[in-house]
Amino acid sequence: MSRIGKKPIIIVPGVEIRLEKDTIFVKGPKGELSQKIRPEMKVEIQEKDVTVIPVAKELTKTDKSFWGLTRTLIDNMVKGVTTGYEKKLIIEGLGYKAATEGETLVLNVGYSHQVKVKNPENIKFGVEKNVISISGIDKNLVGQTTAKIRKIKPPEPYKGKGIRYIDEIIKIKAGKKATSTS
Repeated sequence: MSRIGKKPIIIVPGVEIRLEKDTIFVKGPKGELSQKIRPEMKVEIQEKDVTVIPVAKELTKTDKSFWGLTRTLIDNMVKGVTTGYEKKLIIEGLGYKAATEGETLVLNVGYSHQVKVKNPENIKFGVEKNVISISGIDKNLVGQTTAKIRKIKPPEPYKGKGIRYIDEIIKIKAGKKATSTS
């Protein structure tokens, strides 16, 4: 049995969950999200909680993994529409900076041109000094957008210049050492 899949998802006050055919909709104070449910899983909605149950009597390894995955996706949707998700990036380097122009993020990170990143739907960018914050209600979309921004200029290992996650540690390598001929 899936240890994660067995746990019920508690419905927080102010959150509405409805099931239409094979799609689950979660609506809360911050917005609405939807997710298709795999045919191997069945979702039961009670008054205070939601449970995910596998359809098959004999569970295979993939059934167990989809059971836990489905439960986690629904739980992430409930958390997203109530509190939301946020990730932060740090820009390090001389002359490296970020700014927002309307709904786009403008990065000056050592290229001959500015790099502009348009925000996806339901994602907000915030810039404070050298920290970029990406926030939204969809955990997957927040993580994917953050990874795309980091990929523009990943941190290099000699001086640490580039864009990195706020909790990421970059191991700085030693440069070339000059040898004396005596």
